[in-house]
Amino acid sequence: MKSLRGLAVLTALSALAALTVVTTAAPALAGPAQAVSGAAATICNRYCDGRDPALSPSDRQPVSSTLYGRRFTVHVNDTDSMAWATVDGGTATDEVWLDRSFDGGRTWVDSRLGATTIPAGASGTRTAMFNVDDWANQGVGALRACGKAGNRPEITCTAWARSTWNAADRRTAAATALMMRYDRANGLFDGNGWWTGANALTALIENIQRSGMGSYRYAIANTYDKNLNAYQGQFRNEYLDDTGWWGLAWVAAYDVTGDRRYLNTARADADFMYAYWDNRCGGGVWWKTDRAQKNAIENSLYIQLNAELSQRIPGDTLYRGRAQAAWNWFQSTGMLNGSNLVNDGINLNTCRNNGDTTWTYNQGVLINALVELNRLTGDANALATARRIGDALTTSTYLSPNGILREPNESNTCSGDGASFKGAAIRGLGALNTVTGGAYNTYLRRNADTAYAGNRDSLDSYGSHWAGPFVPTNHSCQHSALDLLNAAP
Repeated sequence: MKSLRGLAVLTALSALAALTVVTTAAPALAGPAQAVSGAAATICNRYCDGRDPALSPSDRQPVSSTLYGRRFTVHVNDTDSMAWATVDGGTATDEVWLDRSFDGGRTWVDSRLGATTIPAGASGTRTAMFNVDDWANQGVGALRACGKAGNRPEITCTAWARSTWNAADRRTAAATALMMRYDRANGLFDGNGWWTGANALTALIENIQRSGMGSYRYAIANTYDKNLNAYQGQFRNEYLDDTGWWGLAWVAAYDVTGDRRYLNTARADADFMYAYWDNRCGGGVWWKTDRAQKNAIENSLYIQLNAELSQRIPGDTLYRGRAQAAWNWFQSTGMLNGSNLVNDGINLNTCRNNGDTTWTYNQGVLINALVELNRLTGDANALATARRIGDALTTSTYLSPNGILREPNESNTCSGDGASFKGAAIRGLGALNTVTGGAYNTYLRRNADTAYAGNRDSLDSYGSHWAGPFVPTNHSCQHSALDLLNAAP
């Protein structure tokens, strides 16, 4: 397993002073969501902020909260992607307003939107309507209703909610929740996710291919332009598996855009990995440029990346030969064990399987590599081996207890490298499912249905446990769930 390089901890911004908050719904995301000072700018999409709710052609009420007998509710106008808040069961001077966030509720600049009080003689009131998203600035938004009794200091807020624009079904809703975590300023997710960001971008691209929703295509070019010169350039760094993840992301980007700069970068990534192939233990790519470990993950990625490149380069023999050589070497190591599961790497003293953990992603990435190798060469043994691994993965009581994929030592928090593993695993199984005519439909559908029912919040964010319960999320857990929904029939 790769070392837990982890993601930078998101630091909280300054909270509103002297504010006591009581919530009746769990917050959407981990950590203390904080208000950020600053005046809210008026947003205009189809209509501008401040529109009368009486003009709304629809009224969906996804979340509400109660405090001292008052009920605070978010009303969503899905037709126009706007929302308003109401308070009912109150008395004069009770307050209600909306908060608006563009990072999934971790922070919000737009606070107390439409703040209003119940007038004398009434028991309720409502705010004006406000836009959920900021289309001009590619802001993927969410709103919540907040309020208080006029004679008490406590405040209640609902869970965050949004419209069904770009979220009409569970696949696109999960993609939209992932994009709430996308930092347009640096082109990464959650501020600095690197190899996990490559997986998130890949999941997003596959969602574009599967759903046909191109609303977030801008993330492809933005990620590329903002990070092309990072580390060693062309998405290369000292970790060869990181380079492989990015190379595959750029092949996927090439497929949906036709832009050859992405394919050229994928070739540069594959060539960089090849520079760290040597004859120690008969072959194989090193995990890191310090040449201290040879593991399954970077070599499976290497097979897949070379096989995919060869299919997109007319007349190629170079990448085809590298893919075949890597698979021949992989088989010789015994990393694919007698139970048809892939262990983590090799012992450099014996040059054989080190017997370490069978992480989920080692199964799925090799499956994906073998599917691509079969597509390239027609090697029936490669596809048959992929089937054996797929069968072992889906029937293992260790990796799929009760038929639901679970990472060994699965954490209750979405942090570290392991949160991305199941996404890569299920992506590979989905590729195998496609070429086998739906052999794993039942397994994929069961996992998707179970996660949707018990591992999801009001913004369609998913935690680490596909069997439930929901735990706070990050982009790694979210892209893994999106990979699952992309793969499920």
